[in-house]
Amino acid sequence: MGPVTGLPEIAIAVDGGGSKTDVVALDAAGRILSHARGGGSNPQVTGLPAAMTVIGDAVGRAREAAGPHRLVRLGLYLAGLDLPAEIAAFRAALDTAPWAAGVPEHATVTDNDLFALLEAGTASPDAVAVVCGTGINAVGRAADGRTARFPALGMISGDWGGGGQLGMQALWHAARAEDGREPASVLQRLVPELFGLGTVREVTEGLHFGRIPQRRIADLSPLLFAAARAGEPLALADVAHQADEIVLMAVTALRRLGLTTAPVPVVLGGGVLAAADPLLLDRIRDGFAVDAPNAHLELVTAPPIVGAVALVLRALGAGPGAAVRARAALEQALQPVAAVG
Repeated sequence: MGPVTGLPEIAIAVDGGGSKTDVVALDAAGRILSHARGGGSNPQVTGLPAAMTVIGDAVGRAREAAGPHRLVRLGLYLAGLDLPAEIAAFRAALDTAPWAAGVPEHATVTDNDLFALLEAGTASPDAVAVVCGTGINAVGRAADGRTARFPALGMISGDWGGGGQLGMQALWHAARAEDGREPASVLQRLVPELFGLGTVREVTEGLHFGRIPQRRIADLSPLLFAAARAGEPLALADVAHQADEIVLMAVTALRRLGLTTAPVPVVLGGGVLAAADPLLLDRIRDGFAVDAPNAHLELVTAPPIVGAVALVLRALGAGPGAAVRARAALEQALQPVAAVG
């Protein structure tokens, strides 16, 4: 859609994760004109062409519902845009996307969805965010424009944790308990129950032969926490490990930015953290008390599209009242999501 004079000007904000994509059309006053939701659009998971298709479909529906308009600003915040090459590839694909036609390059922002989470949790110019959803990642920003990032490619880039990892740990312990390599565990019952099966062996074979999709492993993550709450030492150790990794990523970002002693907000988001398990959160608080005692934690359960919209409004030069209006409308309209990433 090319520029047309005389039409109302609107902006589009996009938050794309592994399981869903939210698109919001709004004006500079913070009025939400439309919302559309699609499937996951993490390019690392779906591939770039499929991600572009999902986003394009949702943007098209949001623009149609918004009525006649001129699109003047586009902000896209996606999981899986972790490396400069990935961001560059997405921007190149955007240049030929018909749903983005007519928006000047300087009016389009494409970046990692962690920046949307960060904005949803705090307006502070000095801040760090950690997402622990399907995977784990962190980002930090400083008032002078510096950022701290991680490749966030899983074990190959030194990352441990997230729902996928924790779910695999639950399955690991369940399988070893069932065959006698580890002590008996509640996971021997919980894991097969989740899939409507009778034994862990059946789950293992289902995954091996493709009867159970590999993505379902992340669904086992809450079961690991259930085993930890039952006092099982191996599950407790995994939960402690996850908490320590969250603290480590955040403190590393703070250290890179020279903010370890500053009263900086640390925004926590994603499904694993949003579940607010006391075993996890208490260990996280204890870790920060030692390594960054002046940091204050902000647990975010609001949909991350809230942050994407706030970033778009800031780019439009809208006042703070616009962001407040948009956030209230979105939080009323949308249910909190289970994961970012």
